[in-house]
Amino acid sequence: MKALNYPTWETLEISDQTPPKPAADEVIVRVSACGICGSELETFKNRSTRRRPPLIMGHEFCGIIEETGANVHDRKVGESVVSNSVVPCGGCKCCARGDTHLCTSRQIFGMHRQGAFAEYVNVPAACLIHWPWELSAESACLAEPLANGIHVVNSVKHIKPETVVILGAGPIGLMCQQAIQAMIGGMIIIVDLIDERLEMAGRLGATHAVHASREDVTGFVADMTDGEGVDLVIDSAGSQMTKKQSLAICRPGGAVVWIGLHENAVQLDSYDITLAEKTVFGSYAAKLSELRAAVKLLSSGLVNTKDWVQSFPLGNGVDAFRRMLHAKGNDIKAVLIP
Repeated sequence: MKALNYPTWETLEISDQTPPKPAADEVIVRVSACGICGSELETFKNRSTRRRPPLIMGHEFCGIIEETGANVHDRKVGESVVSNSVVPCGGCKCCARGDTHLCTSRQIFGMHRQGAFAEYVNVPAACLIHWPWELSAESACLAEPLANGIHVVNSVKHIKPETVVILGAGPIGLMCQQAIQAMIGGMIIIVDLIDERLEMAGRLGATHAVHASREDVTGFVADMTDGEGVDLVIDSAGSQMTKKQSLAICRPGGAVVWIGLHENAVQLDSYDITLAEKTVFGSYAAKLSELRAAVKLLSSGLVNTKDWVQSFPLGNGVDAFRRMLHAKGNDIKAVLIP
């Protein structure tokens, strides 16, 4: 089979790979579409040990079942499916609590096991949900990143935020924006450094789009909230600067969600959290129920992926991947089509 292979550090190539065989609890999925995630771009760029070559990356995918393992009885050949990115063990304490995305022995496609930048991938049947045919492959594969946005909303909806800032108008920022719009509503301020991304955020429904290098973000938020700060800040950029900024523009008693993974170490003033009773949430991946909710939202038309996602043949995968690494202008999100 053809695959976008990551054979060694800083190298990508289209190559022939041996097609996978299903274990007893797995199926073989013929990949219809697979999104390129920002986490894959970052780990490739920074030679992160979280994804060690040789490897086939890709964890945002949908496809058609080609073959089923001996113990799979609830999935059929020819069925259209969307996969979650996380393969839980099913036996640890996190899994027993229902937090399968936090499984202590979890595997991630394209990280701990081969991913879906390929014509075929082997998938545990328990990771799959139905893909309705009215939803295009290019949209269906993006149920996984949208589920991340839904997971953020589910983490904070109890505080009933009416004012929200999203730092970063990349794919996860835009998915968080649209999940909030569909599930909560309210005023949404989105912040970025790229004009085209801010323009897209506005087209998708953001109340305000703020260019971080041309406007004083803290001052803008203060003006919009009578000096108090917003109820909720989502940092989808994940730099040290944006993490600190997220705390600065959150109101007393408000909440901050850190979902971006750009930088790990951060220095901050803990009194800004304690004395103002601000809550900081980490957000990682999504549960299978949130993946189902994402498919429903995409099918409903409430979430737009058509206007800001580009599709490329798998054979052009190296160029598409490197193009998204530089992310200029309208290059926001790429989907590979085998």
